[in-house]
Amino acid sequence: MPFYENVFIARQDVSAAQVEALAEGFAGIVAQFGGKVTKREYWGLRNLAYRVKKNRKGHYMLFNLDAPPAAVNELERNMRINEDVLRYLTVRVEVLEEGPSAVMQNRDRGDRDRGDRDRGDRGDRRPRFEREPREGIVIPEVIPEVIPEVIPEVEGGEA
Repeated sequence: MPFYENVFIARQDVSAAQVEALAEGFAGIVAQFGGKVTKREYWGLRNLAYRVKKNRKGHYMLFNLDAPPAAVNELERNMRINEDVLRYLTVRVEVLEEGPSAVMQNRDRGDRDRGDRDRGDRGDRRPRFEREPREGIVIPEVIPEVIPEVIPEVEGGEA
């Protein structure tokens, strides 16, 4: 049987438990047609690049499928009918990836990187006006007062 990757986005106002129940239903459809879901990943509630059916966020779910084309057609038909599914995309692949997907790897790496952001104690910082000027910047000791110039009035209408 051919291999497929399927990602669908559910509406933001459904709970994560409801998304899991939705995924169970879709996995059952695939199983009815003789296929199987080899991997299922919940990517969480993520921001959308643009509004889709008045939603700014969506619950993302990934399926790796080992299923016949009829099962994928039925899965997509049910996703079109279900009003909780905003978008879906199914792609045929040569080999199914083992382990976590790239999205989950980035999420794990991002959590690890945030802990290393500690820049240490910067010490006591003086107020801005007490600091030495940077190189190349000249700060005058006294700022001369701007004296408004008096424009002489033209008398007698001569211009």
